[in-house]
Amino acid sequence: MGALDYLSNFCTVTSTRTKRKPMQTVEIKVKMDCDGCERRVKNAVKNMKGVRTVEVNRKQHRVTVSGFVDPKKVLKRVKDTGKRAEFWPYIPYNLVQYPYVSQAYDKRAPSGFVRNVAQAVPMVPNATEERITYLFSDDNPNACSVM
Repeated sequence: MGALDYLSNFCTVTSTRTKRKPMQTVEIKVKMDCDGCERRVKNAVKNMKGVRTVEVNRKQHRVTVSGFVDPKKVLKRVKDTGKRAEFWPYIPYNLVQYPYVSQAYDKRAPSGFVRNVAQAVPMVPNATEERITYLFSDDNPNACSVM
């Protein structure tokens, strides 16, 4: 069977297809002043392979790209337009427990956003507080049987 094994190596088809990237949303902060800047950034990203949607918000200096893309490649493509760009560094104000920590508060942040830093500590609901609140809720008919 040595000859058949040797010949079968030439007949096998190996797949060189790469694994598909997962669907993800990439948010980038880009300084844009005019319609030309907005159009240049949008066209640069729109022509990438795997991009589904591109949303540009010039007021917030924000570009949102959704699709099967690599975030680093999207950032590099935006930087190649000559604009200064970085990944979106902000999170919504209502998701942070301490929004006025020195590193979190940023005057240049869009309204309703603060900088994403470890000192701000994202709010995680405490299970015991939820349970106590539920005891006296109007949704719980057996909440107060003493009355």
